[in-house]
Amino acid sequence: MEALGAAYGTAKSGTGIAAMSVMRPELIMKSIIPVVMAGIIAIYGLVVAVLIANSISDKITLYKSFLHLGAGLSVGLSGLAAGFAIGIVGDAGVRGTAQQPRLFVGMILILIFAEVLGLYGLIVALILSTK
Repeated sequence: MEALGAAYGTAKSGTGIAAMSVMRPELIMKSIIPVVMAGIIAIYGLVVAVLIANSISDKITLYKSFLHLGAGLSVGLSGLAAGFAIGIVGDAGVRGTAQQPRLFVGMILILIFAEVLGLYGLIVALILSTK
C-alpha cells in the first residue's frame, strides 16, 4: 500500500511537472520536489517490512503476529494517504507555481504536512513492531 501511494504521488506530480514545463522549462528542477517527497514515502514501508521480516521466527505468538499486521497496516494506509495528498498538492502546486512563483513556499509547506502523515504511520509501526 505504501508503494501504491508513492507511485500515485509520483505519477500525479509528474503530470503536473510535464504540463508546467511547457510554459516554464526553467522551473523543472525546482518542481521535482513533490516527486522526491513521494518517493520517500515508499522508504517508510521498506523500513517496516525489513524490521518485521527480521523479527519473524518459528515460535511467533498470535499476539506478535497481530502487532506486525497492525504495524504493516499503519505504515501502509498512512503512506497511501500521504502519497495521494502529495500527488494532488504536487500537481496543482507546480502548475500554480508556474503562473505565480510566490506559491512555491506554500506548496512546500503543504507537501511537508502531507509527508508527515506517512511519518506518523512509520512511528506507530515502529512502536508496534518493537513491542
